[in-house]
Amino acid sequence: MVAELGHFALILALAVALVQGTLPLVGASRGDLRLMSLGRTAALTQAFLVLLSFGALTQAYVTSDFSVLNVVANSHSAKPLLYKISGVWGNHEGSMLLWALILALFGAAVAIFGNNLPDTLRSRVLAIQALIGVGFLAFLLFTSNPFERVFPAPPDGNGLNPLLQDPGLAFHPPLLYLGYVGFSVTYAFAVAALLEGRVDAAWARWVRPWALAAWCFLTLGIALGSWWAYYILGWGGFWFWDPVENASLMPWLAGTALLHSAIVVEKRDALKSWTVLLALLAFSLSLLGTFLVRSGVLTSVHAFAQDPARGMFILAFLLLVTGGGLALYAWRAPQLQGGGLFQPVSREGALILNNLLLCTLAATVLLGTLYPLFLDLLTGNKVSVGPPFFNATFVPLCAPLFAALCVGPFLGWKRAELGPALMRLRIALVVSLAAIVVAMTMIDSRSTLAALAFGFGVWLIVGSLASLSDRVRSGTLRTIPRSTLGMVISHASLGVVVLGSVATSSWNTELMQTMKPGDRVDFAGYSVLLERMDEVRGPNYIAERATLNVSVGGKPYTVLQPERRLFTVQRRQIAETAIQTNLLRDFYATLGEGDPRQGWVIRLYLNPLAPWIWLGAALCALGGFVSLSDRRLRIGAPSRKPVLQAAE
Repeated sequence: MVAELGHFALILALAVALVQGTLPLVGASRGDLRLMSLGRTAALTQAFLVLLSFGALTQAYVTSDFSVLNVVANSHSAKPLLYKISGVWGNHEGSMLLWALILALFGAAVAIFGNNLPDTLRSRVLAIQALIGVGFLAFLLFTSNPFERVFPAPPDGNGLNPLLQDPGLAFHPPLLYLGYVGFSVTYAFAVAALLEGRVDAAWARWVRPWALAAWCFLTLGIALGSWWAYYILGWGGFWFWDPVENASLMPWLAGTALLHSAIVVEKRDALKSWTVLLALLAFSLSLLGTFLVRSGVLTSVHAFAQDPARGMFILAFLLLVTGGGLALYAWRAPQLQGGGLFQPVSREGALILNNLLLCTLAATVLLGTLYPLFLDLLTGNKVSVGPPFFNATFVPLCAPLFAALCVGPFLGWKRAELGPALMRLRIALVVSLAAIVVAMTMIDSRSTLAALAFGFGVWLIVGSLASLSDRVRSGTLRTIPRSTLGMVISHASLGVVVLGSVATSSWNTELMQTMKPGDRVDFAGYSVLLERMDEVRGPNYIAERATLNVSVGGKPYTVLQPERRLFTVQRRQIAETAIQTNLLRDFYATLGEGDPRQGWVIRLYLNPLAPWIWLGAALCALGGFVSLSDRRLRIGAPSRKPVLQAAE
């Protein structure tokens, strides 16, 4: 009965979304306040109905209701409660329901917190948000019903993919979807602005908090996914340029460009058309990621579905949303007149350079991800585009971006001089050069590019702190706007991520050794003894566990216990790594296949500064949330100037 209630709530939500997506648009065009007011009521109603449906599916998982096909396919009575709950979105149907829920909640948030918006703009934003919801609700009901029954009900389920039975993957999808779906609000604002034919400083101020919130959640989602890949897959790395990893990186890059471009619109009334285009592209790239994961065109540990019919539905929806938005942009964007003029050497110029480089990075990732698919479609030839391509194209493009990142805050609006700005960064330059020399002489004289990249990381940190110090000298820390403080935290944290990435990728040590109990191996200054092998049992798996005693200079240092787990329902083996960290490096061990006669394969890694990757990413998102708490973004926006002639 609960499953039927959830299904019926989805049907009602689709009907409400259709009303929300049409009548407020009509009201906005006619100036009818009664029709426009329906948008707010419908948005709240739709959110309640989708939340009710999601709660019904969650109840089916928690109670192990195996009369629901989705529960049978992705749960098991022996599964721990955390993974019963995360199993709700650990599959195609449930993940799409989570997407629809977050989309509806964002619409409700606009309805609740958008009281300072003009009635016509709010109505159009809510209507566009609802039309996007219509597509996803229809997709759920007609191709991916999560409440489909199975008769007779089996006594137990098939269990969840063992790779997903991990706390990191329990929280990774919701955070990632909050980022993906959050950009739907900026898309709706962009379409609404094009319909009105008006973009100004007030519009940019209204867009920025939504773009910033989506960016923060997407940052956390990507970082959590990277952390999961690092310690679950057992490959010793943190980023593998997997096509689905790329699918999350592209909207992040576009969203980062959008945040910086919106500042120019707000401060200088310039880059209007470009900012609207970025708002359209950020969400379009989010939809592209959805298509890649669920269409069956990619094979990945991240992929949810291999159903071409569902993929065609999402592809058609992607083309409709992206094509419709771009067509409207081509028609209305020429009416968005530019604002103030500025010189190339100015803060506006620095932000434009930032945008160009970020968009070039996104285009590079897009090309590397889609080229193999198009080549396979056109010629039938299969090629693999992996780390060599991205390291040769993406990484060099980051160099000018990082070089310019710290200079921009020292440049004035409209017109500036580069010399004085560089003089104020002289300490950062000296420290960065010293870091390069230290890296080349004391770490690895052969890794010149790694040393240069390490210097860029130091440049980002010290240069960002220099901009904060400069502002403190002209006032006090308490008087600095939170948006500025958040910017400094995010830029410096990016430097921390760069340092961790460079050190882990370039200066790590690796050893693979076949060992039996009692064997000892020397590794990177440590002595590692395989003391014993044990068989252990978990709630839904059995595992081989190696006990590795690590010593330094004959003195005990730590004990690592990597496992190789066999999940009894799926009959699938998963490695469980063991990591000892001191925040300056990770001692990382994995257990491979083996037996008492031949021994077991042990992989050991020493990854310097690896924790800094995720610490920096978390601080980067924290900087975004600090900016989001800025009073100017929370309480309102500048008043709109009256227009002499409305755009036709």
